[in-house]
Amino acid sequence: MRYAAIGVGAALLLAGCGSSADSGPALSVDAAYIPQPVSDMAAGFLTIRNEGGTKDELTSVTSDAGPVTVHETSGGTMSEVASLDVPAHGRLVFRSGGNHLMFEKLERKPRQGEKVTVTLHFAESKDLKVEIPVESATYVPKTGN
Repeated sequence: MRYAAIGVGAALLLAGCGSSADSGPALSVDAAYIPQPVSDMAAGFLTIRNEGGTKDELTSVTSDAGPVTVHETSGGTMSEVASLDVPAHGRLVFRSGGNHLMFEKLERKPRQGEKVTVTLHFAESKDLKVEIPVESATYVPKTGN
């Protein structure tokens, strides 16, 4: 009887230790910023982290500030894309000279110290609302984003 109880206890313990490879996406955002725009256009940068065991896909971005599109930069060429992958146990980085969010018709120019709110939409995960701080036009992140 004692061995049966130990066996049941061990089984319950192992069941509680599910592999992270079995988990769904677990998304978070950091290193977000927008350089202060000089026109009605601006670029936004951030990092989407996925601590989960399955990939997800950023499918669109919306904002009260105006229309936002997702752009990919490859080989020095920028193009709008419908979606970008957020790899399992990885990250999707938006940085100057690379992938970025493009605000094409800002309803008003945000100034340094203000924030622009965006909502990131994903194929699998719930939407993420992010307040992106507006930095100086020459801002360079310390971490390199």
